[in-house]
Amino acid sequence: MMKRKDPPGGAKDTQGRNPNPRNNKRVKVQDARNIRTQPSDAALEDGKLDLNKFLNAREFEIKALEKSMNKCKAINATRVFQMVPRAMRRRTASHNVKRVPKRLRAQATKEMLDDNTPTVESRKRKPRTTRARIRVETMKRLRYLADKKRKKKAKKAGDGTTEEVQPKGTSIIKTRAPRPKIRRNMLNEPPKADSKYRKRQINKTWLPTHLWHAKRATMTKPNSPLWRFAIPLTSTAKCYRPTHRASGQKGVVAWDVSYMSTIGMYGTADCLERALRSLGLVQEGLWNARGKKWRAGVRKWTGTVSRQQKSLRRDIGPATIVWNPQPPATTSDEMETSNQPKKPQRQILIRTHPSCFLELFEELLKLAKSQKPQLHVEDLRFEIGSIELVGPGSTETLLGVLEPFHQTPEAAECHATVFRSLAGVTNPASLPKDAILGFSAKDPRLAYPPKRIQIPSGSEQTLLKTLTEWPVEENLKPYDIFDRESRYQASRMPAQKSINRRKGANAPGEAIKVTAADPPIPVMLLASRSGTDGQAQGTWTLLAPWKCIQALWYCLMHYPLTTGGNPRLGGLEEQRQIAFEHGLPWFPGDFPATDAGVEWEREQRAKRRGDWDRRPKSKRLEWKSLDLGAGRKGEMGDGFACDFEYLVGLAAAAAGRPDVSRTQGASDAVSISDGAAEARVGDQSVGGQSPAGTIRQVTKREFDALVRLGGGDKPTPPPAGAVVTVGLEFVARGVAKACARIYRLPGRAKVEEVRAAAVASTQAEVPATPEVKTSNGLPVDLREQWLAKVPDGNGKKKGAAVPRMPAGVDMETRKKILAGSLLAVEVPYPRPAGGRNEVDLGGHHPLCPGEEDLIGFVTTGAFSLSEGRGAAIGSVEVGRALETLREMGGREGRLCVVRNAGESVGWLARWEVV
Repeated sequence: MMKRKDPPGGAKDTQGRNPNPRNNKRVKVQDARNIRTQPSDAALEDGKLDLNKFLNAREFEIKALEKSMNKCKAINATRVFQMVPRAMRRRTASHNVKRVPKRLRAQATKEMLDDNTPTVESRKRKPRTTRARIRVETMKRLRYLADKKRKKKAKKAGDGTTEEVQPKGTSIIKTRAPRPKIRRNMLNEPPKADSKYRKRQINKTWLPTHLWHAKRATMTKPNSPLWRFAIPLTSTAKCYRPTHRASGQKGVVAWDVSYMSTIGMYGTADCLERALRSLGLVQEGLWNARGKKWRAGVRKWTGTVSRQQKSLRRDIGPATIVWNPQPPATTSDEMETSNQPKKPQRQILIRTHPSCFLELFEELLKLAKSQKPQLHVEDLRFEIGSIELVGPGSTETLLGVLEPFHQTPEAAECHATVFRSLAGVTNPASLPKDAILGFSAKDPRLAYPPKRIQIPSGSEQTLLKTLTEWPVEENLKPYDIFDRESRYQASRMPAQKSINRRKGANAPGEAIKVTAADPPIPVMLLASRSGTDGQAQGTWTLLAPWKCIQALWYCLMHYPLTTGGNPRLGGLEEQRQIAFEHGLPWFPGDFPATDAGVEWEREQRAKRRGDWDRRPKSKRLEWKSLDLGAGRKGEMGDGFACDFEYLVGLAAAAAGRPDVSRTQGASDAVSISDGAAEARVGDQSVGGQSPAGTIRQVTKREFDALVRLGGGDKPTPPPAGAVVTVGLEFVARGVAKACARIYRLPGRAKVEEVRAAAVASTQAEVPATPEVKTSNGLPVDLREQWLAKVPDGNGKKKGAAVPRMPAGVDMETRKKILAGSLLAVEVPYPRPAGGRNEVDLGGHHPLCPGEEDLIGFVTTGAFSLSEGRGAAIGSVEVGRALETLREMGGREGRLCVVRNAGESVGWLARWEVV
């Protein structure tokens, strides 16, 4: 007897209520739309029309129509708090009009009064928690002390007492406000916070826009800051798909990345060149004629810096290096009168990630002290802030907020003129590679709210000419952002109250005129390309003094885009998302061969371990009981981590044991116990150095060179413990997660050996059944099973073609064709003794390769909205990857199997070095 999912509309429970609320809504709508009428036959008597009855019937029908219209309007009515966009909706908007936009508050108040909605007044709300009660009591005490101080001051003024008068003949020396100290060759302290928020910044530093972000984004926990900063992780609103659209189709995404560290370094040009060469900038293109523009200060360099570690070099992290242009040439008379040194001083800015800042700063100090004359290093982390923008509307947003600072058009800076001519650019990647623009801008609060820019008609030719010629080297002067005095003067901006008073004195909509109290803000714009694909959106990076970031940020986020809306807020998760969709590794999560990457991985595996511990025992995964098929039990390595130590055998070597990953077979797969995993997480170093600290990163250029040199009889051996970053793209189905395992396909050599042994056994005196397994228990045709999953050019798999039923055949012929197709499937005889999961998984999915074919781990993985399929970023061991390419070639050698940690099913993918 089948059960119905829902009872009928009229069915009710024992308490007289309808168990399905959707039916209640349906009944109300049907009743509201049902218009009652009276037949016209009732007004006829013996064929004669009774006028009175006829008019009463029509009156009844008109009233029924009006009543139905009012009911429909009430049924389908939408409240004001339901009409606002999703991003503006608030949880308490249904009973608090202050959570509704101002233009709709009057209507919301009327609706609440009509519906008798219980409203809330914050002044009458009683505290419910202990913290709230303590806060209310503290406010009362502060209010009492303020009133007491005010009365005492009024009483003193009423008595006529005056302050002590300065004796005649003495003078008061007025000095300027102290500038923030910048220590040379030492770390600087963060800016002193306001007394109101000082206790909250004991172990961390707030970004200039912290208060703005704290209301709109999920921040790092107060007791566990990230890289010594309180950083926004992601927006409180759902933003995964909107971020994808804004960053590539229309709109713009903005980040406050003032946590990025800036280091200043100055000295002679020769000493700076030697120091930079020691950091890994050894390409001759940087120091010959090709690098002239970079050394002149009109281009930037972005790459990975490294340090010498014994006989090898170890990567530190990504960095951006900018030279300060030299002052214009002076005449011979001016040179004689000036006190300039014989060797002019040059300045550079090094912008790097905060996770590797201390490592880079210590390395720079060593290099600076070893140079003669000595170089000087300055910590400018809290002197220069930065904002990043990505999207088609990024250039438009900057043009609408940044207005060049100049008194007359003739005094305009060259870079400012070029910047204003970029109206119409929808992709910063269309600019010259690594372009730089440095100029001074006005305080954006003087023209708040920002107005939408107007693109002049016929400006396409002018824009094309600007992008082609790029005239930024004319009248080139040093950038003011390198000057300490310019940064200090810009940080002394007028208060917001002063701006409001000046705005109130003007007519509505009139911009505030610049006065002597409004200093110019030195800014620098860096244009970057997100990848090798020319269609990918570029990035604008805005550098400005630390204390000017807040004013710039408020105006940027309120700029009205021509495509509609405002710039979107981005957090750390959105940064990872956009880098992943562009196919680029994100630092430090995708760089396991750096100290910052090792520390990030250690924190993430501890976090995963904590989440696993908090789960009930009945709902968490048991790593030891994981069935990988062919009699294999347990996860390979640590299931909570990208276990590169296990992959390259570093953990076993450090502990004095033989390399497990190279000596044991796949049938003896190692499953790290929970206690061992926890001990590995807490193990910071082995012999003074972390086991993962000896992993070496190989670049794409170095890997390609190893592939070319491996074609001879004696291939060049790769470095020990070397990994290379790869991008993974699934050929069909599948989505990878972090810590997923990457396998290569089983090699041909082992399969041929097993088949030869099987043929030899059949030639013996007693016939034997050929083996269907390799020495590690896996099927001998496992490689062919995975290759059959590769789709052909039409998107179909390479398996046997499924016969189609001919048209117009009778039932007997259909049965014969169906029986023939079923009998055509080859079943191994005799069946495996183990039965389930011995040859495949569930009878339709190939098994994952063995432990000897494990080549790497996935560090970032998800469904890519840009590709429309699963994708991932990971790292593979160079030695096994080269061995696979030499044996199978470039086409089949790049095929791999990706299996998520804790799962037994793998998915076919293809890897490419990035």
